Amino acid sequence: MTDVQELFDQAVALHQGGALDEAERLYQRVLLLIPASFAPRHMLGVIRYQQGRYAEAIALITHALKQNPRVPAAWVNLGNVQSVAGFREDAVSSYREALALAPGDGQVLQALSGVLWNLGRRDEAVDCVTSLLGARPDDLEARHHRGNLLRQMKRLGEALEDYNAVLAVRPDLAEAWNNRGAVLADMGRPAEALVSLDRALALEPDLVAALSNRGFTLRELARFDEALETLDRALELAPDNVSALAHRGKVLSEMNRLEESFRDFRRVAELSGAPAGEKSAHQLAHDKERQEWLAEQTSPARMAEGARLKSRAVRQRDEAEVSQAWRGSSPRIVVIDDFLTREALEALRQYCRAADVWRTAYSQGYLGAFPESGFAAPLLAQVAEELSAAFPEIFAGHPLRYHWAFKYDSKLEGIGIHADEAAVNVNFWITPDAANLDPEGGGLVIWDKEAPLEWDFVKFNADESAAYDFLAKSGAGSIRIPYRTNRAVVFDSNLFHKTDRIDFAQGYENRRMNITMLYGRRRRSSEP
Repeated sequence: MTDVQELFDQAVALHQGGALDEAERLYQRVLLLIPASFAPRHMLGVIRYQQGRYAEAIALITHALKQNPRVPAAWVNLGNVQSVAGFREDAVSSYREALALAPGDGQVLQALSGVLWNLGRRDEAVDCVTSLLGARPDDLEARHHRGNLLRQMKRLGEALEDYNAVLAVRPDLAEAWNNRGAVLADMGRPAEALVSLDRALALEPDLVAALSNRGFTLRELARFDEALETLDRALELAPDNVSALAHRGKVLSEMNRLEESFRDFRRVAELSGAPAGEKSAHQLAHDKERQEWLAEQTSPARMAEGARLKSRAVRQRDEAEVSQAWRGSSPRIVVIDDFLTREALEALRQYCRAADVWRTAYSQGYLGAFPESGFAAPLLAQVAEELSAAFPEIFAGHPLRYHWAFKYDSKLEGIGIHADEAAVNVNFWITPDAANLDPEGGGLVIWDKEAPLEWDFVKFNADESAAYDFLAKSGAGSIRIPYRTNRAVVFDSNLFHKTDRIDFAQGYENRRMNITMLYGRRRRSSEP
């Protein structure tokens, strides 16, 4: 037995030294001598994991655990392999087995939190980190990590508490100051955010994340030249930093430098690629339809470019008539039919069908295309420029703040009630009318009450219960604007609105598509 133990110890030493082949041979020799031995089979599974041979690793470690199921490290290793191999639910079960044997183990809780997060079970993931902090309240790394998770969940106040707790003990942590500044910016407190970010940069002047967040914060303060200077500094240090590029694109947009802005956004899309993770059923269905449609086209690459037109994109009309309708409306809503020229409408349709920009899926059944996913064609810049120039009274010098598009399943729900962070919304539809099976629906519902100015972004943009409760108490009425192709609805961004019921025909070309452009900034409660 002593010889076997020495053999196993030698194998472990080789394994720890990175000599996997030699370690494997010795583990195999131990198994030949003692076939029912747990440890060498478990360690062979670990080697297979390190070699990327996940199916074999899972089989070996599972076999070992049948021989001795009371080893927490083996359950952790099994969970690690299952997670990497894509069997995340199995990994959750394995990590929970480890926790049953070693309650409160920090390594296991962190691993379980990570896999739950990747499964979209975010509350459970945070609960794991909270359990870890219950056992180790002084674990600043775990508290900082929980703050990061909470920020991504938009639980901003809780995230700020965690960052404050970390900094109370370690005020020298530049990363924590950076994250505190980012969450303050998300909360709509840019002046405070800037103080935190400057503290981060005083500690670590070349911290790219802090430079990127500082650029975003200066944009929120409308200090565009400083924001651009800061972001250029970040990109000198990290030319392919997608966060800094995306923030720079937004700054340039508000500086009315749309061509440069859209180039940055397209670069972000190139660097980011397709999002990781499993796709939803409705996204898979859309992507399959898109590929089949592309296979039938003669020039899909040219369609996907979305090039500027030599002629106008926005149809010329009587500016005074539209402006008067805007002035005379209460609430501020104007409907513009035959919005785009025929050439622009067809070009945008083809672009939205051909371009690989539909990278954000929503559970209700629609897909989003955002500037950061490449929805930044030169033709869109042309439309945005011509629109604001055509109606100066409506847009009042407001720059394009942001834009996106949504594409819908033929039957599933659309966007719920919300208001937007802007001064003026432009929402226009481009799918042919023949696709709409309900000519009185499929469009937009707008309420005649504005979101309270003291509400923050999360509340007025995502808290549907609060919105409906406010509207009921305010005695608000709604205005229903039916879907029509090439119809633009221009309205006060602070008005609550939602997608009307959808009943469109099946087929890729029949999918409802709308494009939204936001101009200017939402008023603050302190403004008249």
